[in-house]
Amino acid sequence: MPALPQPVSPIQLLERRPDMGAKAMARVLGTYLRSLRESRGLTPAVAGGHIRAHASKISRMETAHVSLKTRDVEDLLSLYGVGQKERAEIAVLAQRSAQPDWWQPYGEVVPDWLQQLIGLERDAHVIRTYETQFVPGLLQTRAYAESVVLSGHRLAPPEEVRRRVDLRMERQRRMWEPGAPVLWALIDEGVLHRPVGGPQVMRDQLTYLLDVLRQPGVRLQIASYAASAAATPGASVTYLRFAQGFLPDVVYLEHMTSAVYLDRLEDLDRYRAALDELSALAATPAASRAMLEEALRRYA
Repeated sequence: MPALPQPVSPIQLLERRPDMGAKAMARVLGTYLRSLRESRGLTPAVAGGHIRAHASKISRMETAHVSLKTRDVEDLLSLYGVGQKERAEIAVLAQRSAQPDWWQPYGEVVPDWLQQLIGLERDAHVIRTYETQFVPGLLQTRAYAESVVLSGHRLAPPEEVRRRVDLRMERQRRMWEPGAPVLWALIDEGVLHRPVGGPQVMRDQLTYLLDVLRQPGVRLQIASYAASAAATPGASVTYLRFAQGFLPDVVYLEHMTSAVYLDRLEDLDRYRAALDELSALAATPAASRAMLEEALRRYA
């Protein structure tokens, strides 16, 4: 009987990235489990039955929507014909992927639907974002962020508002660390004219964006009304691009009380093409600077 094809093990990849976050590690392992299952021609129902679970649990494991339990991982690897040595090494990585991540102490201000984005964004290679209402969260000043949080949580107590803003500021701080992803932000022109927090908050925010334009790890473009009318993804979107061979790309679409994550190739292709088209029509970084300076004068 010929040997079964063996998908590439993630062990070496994870050894090269010892600082990888738990969510990213869980997705790497989940992708590996899915590739193993599919290469063996097994359905989620068959795999689920092997670990005394429903097919839906296999899907959640493979997409990192549930913590990976060491016993379940070992049992699945055994079913898929993985050798004992590799099973033991993968089990250790599964334990690491279940460890608390940095954002977990923020507790209730990190809803379930946001956890995956926060857990993955620091491990991305490039973060592409298009915003139609507000300055992207990763580029907001503290005062601007507080105004945005208050607009969406009018009845929240002051301590909850503070913790939400603290979380956003910590996410930003991590984006400036060595090895952080490149941030490519597209901002709709209307955002510059929406007086979030009042004139002083807007002056400080626009001044900060002008400073950001000088940073090597940030590409900032303003999409004029004409550009966004001609080409748009339809709503705000965040596209996480990972290094080749690391993780499948992810598109994040946020709603008021939930979010959608897309990783099917056809979905990724459509959103990437939409962002590419809008980027081509949007102002260059130099022209974007001029638009920011003009907007800043209006708040003087």
